[in-house]
Amino acid sequence: MSLEMSLEGDVCVVTGACGFLGRRLVRLLLEEEKVDEIRLLDRDVQLQVLQSLENCRGETILSVFEGDIRDVDFLRKALRGATTVFHIASLIDVTESVEYGEMYGVNVKGTQLLLEVCIQENVASFIYTSTVEVMGPNPRGEPIVNGTEDTVYNTTLKFSYSKTKKEAEQRTLQANGETLQNGGRLSTCALRPTYIYGDGCRFLLYHMGDGIRNKNTLFRMSLPEAHVNPVYVGNVVFAHLQAARSLKDPQKRDLVGGRFYFLSDDTPPMSYSDFNYVLMSPLGFSIQDKLLLPLSIFYVLCFLLEAICAILRPLVRIVPPVNRQLLTLLNTTFTFSYQKAKKDLGYAPRYSWEEARKRTTEWLASQLPAEREKILSS
Repeated sequence: MSLEMSLEGDVCVVTGACGFLGRRLVRLLLEEEKVDEIRLLDRDVQLQVLQSLENCRGETILSVFEGDIRDVDFLRKALRGATTVFHIASLIDVTESVEYGEMYGVNVKGTQLLLEVCIQENVASFIYTSTVEVMGPNPRGEPIVNGTEDTVYNTTLKFSYSKTKKEAEQRTLQANGETLQNGGRLSTCALRPTYIYGDGCRFLLYHMGDGIRNKNTLFRMSLPEAHVNPVYVGNVVFAHLQAARSLKDPQKRDLVGGRFYFLSDDTPPMSYSDFNYVLMSPLGFSIQDKLLLPLSIFYVLCFLLEAICAILRPLVRIVPPVNRQLLTLLNTTFTFSYQKAKKDLGYAPRYSWEEARKRTTEWLASQLPAEREKILSS
């Protein structure tokens, strides 16, 4: 058993460094690793993010690179002399409100360019943040219970988001073992977290806002039996660190390189709607007992809405708030095991479900007054 590899002396690039996951990863790298430099790559690096990292910076240099992931010259500057890239940045969209070309440009072309620049600039390790949605669920809503990396599933993807993430993941894994300019080899892997929650999660804020508008009653959009297993953000960033350590370790690199790993933790499986309720019930929210309409009628309505929007598309672009694929996502049992990440990467959840729930609910409580004020005054 080899001693755990460290990233001491490394120069790490984090794309999407100011996002929900990115800023947590930067903080963890500062707290746990003596890296020489961390490069925060994002379209817009807010000053408060940098200020929030000052207290744990130590000797590490924090550099800011603001620009577009589709700009090769910008990427060359950002990656010159780097050793490890954590590629987190992507466009996330489940309502199909983002044009496909934009989605493809950022999620696929951006990833492809990053990989090419890694090869030109001799970057040894590349960790790609994928998603469980590259598996599905498929439009038939076929369930997966405690799925593993070997689970066989009829993956038919409808969302532009899932499709572009899947292609970017494939390109990442195919690039494993490519020869770098200096004769070394590129090592890549992909991490597929389930739905990521925690302090700072904007999706939870949306649901809380809807609940406030609905007289403190959360909407039920998923059947209670449609279980998923969300994962706490603190556990996801720890898995990223373990992946980077593994790719740097000569004894583990060949085992991990070119592979993907599902990331979950010990959050108990439940439906998306019940999960929101568990986090928000301590704040005085109740939840609807049943779906607003039977699921079959909901599907028909979504189909009609999508058809009308498609007819109007040449004149005006209207995005329905719910579509059939989102309804399927919210109502399909889709749970995954983290055992392979545990075995290969040495990943184990750092935060228990109790701790993760407490932190998330406390954060939501801190946001509640401002959310109420915003909604009541609008």
